[in-house]
Amino acid sequence: MIALALLATVAAQAMNHSHMPGMTMPMPKPTAKAGPKPARKAAVTKSRKVAPKPPRKPVAAMPATTCSPEHAAMGHCAPPEAAKASPAPMTMTMPAATGDCPPEHAAMGHCSPATAPAEPQGTARPAGNAPAPTAPSATYADRIWGAEAMASARSALRREHGGMQFSQVMLNLAEVDFRGGRNGYRWDGEAWFGGDINRLAIKSEGEGAFGDRVEGAEIQALYSRAIDPYFNLQAGVRQGIGRGAQRTDAVLGVEGLAPYWFDVEAALFLSDKGDLRARAEGTYDQRITQRLILQPRVEVNWSAQDMRAERIGGGLTDAEAGLRLRYEIAREFAPYVGVAWERRFGRTARYARADDEGTGGVGLVLGVRAWF
Repeated sequence: MIALALLATVAAQAMNHSHMPGMTMPMPKPTAKAGPKPARKAAVTKSRKVAPKPPRKPVAAMPATTCSPEHAAMGHCAPPEAAKASPAPMTMTMPAATGDCPPEHAAMGHCSPATAPAEPQGTARPAGNAPAPTAPSATYADRIWGAEAMASARSALRREHGGMQFSQVMLNLAEVDFRGGRNGYRWDGEAWFGGDINRLAIKSEGEGAFGDRVEGAEIQALYSRAIDPYFNLQAGVRQGIGRGAQRTDAVLGVEGLAPYWFDVEAALFLSDKGDLRARAEGTYDQRITQRLILQPRVEVNWSAQDMRAERIGGGLTDAEAGLRLRYEIAREFAPYVGVAWERRFGRTARYARADDEGTGGVGLVLGVRAWF
């Protein structure tokens, strides 16, 4: 009963609204007097007295004599001469111009160079046809390690990112031709060594019939120079081998990747006898799947004059078109099957008929394309 009486008294005191304006509610009288609290609780209350908080010490102001320009610019203090004057708006002052101000620090506003740049840097240039600015050289490491020590590191970096030497051997055609009982063989390949810009290229191609001498073959040694990202200019010598006159030719040609992914090659041949010939060929890889590829191929040969010893007439001498379907067991090894058509024209065809040879036809080819 004593506990209920205490709770009622506390509730009545908490709900006293008589001090509020407009409120005249009388205070309810307690129904029973609260008894004295137990001695144990009183002792506990006395022991929980809160000690008074010590007074706060005022923060000492920064002496005016220790006010650096950086702190003054950020508003942390005021120098003695500026404290007497009227307060000025907070501004960031640029340090004085010095000769030891790197461009990257000047760009961030940490300092200003002694002399302003003669022309705008980067792309901040007016429109016009003026030559492009010189590319900046990132030589910041030279300040720590020295230019001589960093030269070898930069040379190794350039060599590993495009300046290395590579090599490749490519067999474009290595096939057997079944043509109406007169079966033959053919090859067309290239090997090169060098970098992205300069290379030494060795090319060879030829054909023949089984049981007979090689009808016509050649080998070329060429210097190849990249003239843009897709084409190489080539120059060198060609030596003819096999049946017929074995002449030596100077070679000037171009090869590369034309728009729409056509591999094209064209060359002029000037022999030691003054005979001029030309050749053009092109291929295209049509991917049916990631491993199955259909490749059409076209080659055309032309001669500026008659070459009786080699049984070649002037004008368009011969042409060939083929369609080969290969399957890449690996990227480096792909057997293929296809058809090949060839035809001799003009006086070259008359020389072939006089020698009791055919002037062309269609044959089935089986071969392999490989590189390593």
